[in-house]
Amino acid sequence: MTAAPARHRGLLAAAGGHHRFGLSATARIRAEAADGTTDLPLLHGDGPFVLRRMPSRGPQARVCLLNTMSAPHNGDRLRIEAAIGPDADLHVTSAAATVALPGPTLEPAVHEVALRVADSARLAWLPEPLISAAGSDLRQHIRIELASTARLVLSEQQILGRAHEPPGRLSSRLTVRRDGRTVLDQETTYGPGVPGWDGPAVLAGHRAVGQLLVVDPTDHEHPAEARLLTDVPSGAHAVLTPLAGPGTLLTALAPDAGDLQRCLDSALAHLF
Repeated sequence: MTAAPARHRGLLAAAGGHHRFGLSATARIRAEAADGTTDLPLLHGDGPFVLRRMPSRGPQARVCLLNTMSAPHNGDRLRIEAAIGPDADLHVTSAAATVALPGPTLEPAVHEVALRVADSARLAWLPEPLISAAGSDLRQHIRIELASTARLVLSEQQILGRAHEPPGRLSSRLTVRRDGRTVLDQETTYGPGVPGWDGPAVLAGHRAVGQLLVVDPTDHEHPAEARLLTDVPSGAHAVLTPLAGPGTLLTALAPDAGDLQRCLDSALAHLF
């Protein structure tokens, strides 16, 4: 993926908003239950974001997020908001990996994701990986608010550097609140200027890192046990950890994106 020409990015910034650092854009999704299915009364994106309806699966609505231009670049401010109403069922994916790229400013890019899932609603948030390209600097924060009976499956995959290049700097925070109480709040930072990020106590040379979070109220009845997964590719490592709340978190390290995806698939098989 190559950077969009400055004039092209300027035109899109005018459509999505801009500031002295770079592009500013927001995508919004609202899902509501209606007569045994899920409607999408709000599906809007600007700047690089385009949202496409996909064929539904039973009561589940499905949305694909497309990037129509290269983003984020250093200095960009991007945000995605999704609200899933009571009893609604939504699956969100993306068409391709997101590539964090260097830009004309030293300011970091900011990518915020805000998800709200109401009572008896379901959300599967399963985007393609985020790739941290050399020279980029991205600060990402995913905030999730869950009602007490909401269900969530969320995948987060990060690839540190494209082929034959070092990674950029990537800071990623995941905050999950259920019924008004925090059940998970963690932050990781990798790349240039971060002490020890590639050492044996952190990534130990791996370049693909990911998480799979499953929150289901029935976990109280059959809580997962903390354990290492053994049916993962050679050189990869994955551990399942129960959360207070309920919930289960998989954390995985792998040499590349393919092995990381296989770790996540193995975790899903264990959990379901």
